[in-house]
Amino acid sequence: MPDVIYEKHDFYAVFTMNRPESLNAQSVRLGAELGEAVADFNADPAMRVGILTGAGRAFSAGADLKEMAEGDGAEEDNWDDTMFSRSSKPFIAAINGLCIGGGLESALDCDIRICSTEAYFGLFEVKRGITASYAWYHLPRTISAAASNYVLLTGDRISTEQALQFGIVTEVVEPERLMPRAVEIAGLIAQNAPLSVQGTKEVARSWRMAELDDSMRVGSPTLARIVESEDAIEGPTAFAEKRDPQWQGR
Repeated sequence: MPDVIYEKHDFYAVFTMNRPESLNAQSVRLGAELGEAVADFNADPAMRVGILTGAGRAFSAGADLKEMAEGDGAEEDNWDDTMFSRSSKPFIAAINGLCIGGGLESALDCDIRICSTEAYFGLFEVKRGITASYAWYHLPRTISAAASNYVLLTGDRISTEQALQFGIVTEVVEPERLMPRAVEIAGLIAQNAPLSVQGTKEVARSWRMAELDDSMRVGSPTLARIVESEDAIEGPTAFAEKRDPQWQGR
């Protein structure tokens, strides 16, 4: 069974992360299959809008921590969180359930985010001894600094009401309305001139990426220090072993 179900319709494509038994945790294989599907989507002129969602009760639980603990992890070099923002075509995240860690980062990489009433959000990396490497650059560029700091520093679970208040999503709908509403939004976009849509996304992305180099000059050595720490090993290991982590601060 594929880790990604890729379905083309008249003017839009649906990308479904398909590892429901692991809450659509982002493995190396899932990332590779998603990348191949997005490349096909980008090359097809009939496809105007992409919709990203998850199978089962989760959008995505983020990086596969069990895979990471075994040394085969879906680390930053193996998982391209910018595949949706780099596309010239708009992407809608239809968030059907829990959306945490790298799952939320993938949703943030989409241009529009809507969710069902059964969704919830979080960046729990600080609880695992690692960091939200994509989100710590882009969440403050997507929502307010105060809301971003709360999400990143507390590792708290974010409800749909908070997500709407913070600006993480634009709409909250009943579960049965999620995909129909995503298709409706895709239709609104597809009615417009393709070059106008693509140009608008290009300029919006350039604003979001502005001064990113400055952020990365601070973030890259910080990330390296954290990733190479004992706590970065302890966090995923404790999660895999279903026990509380024993932090060493080194």
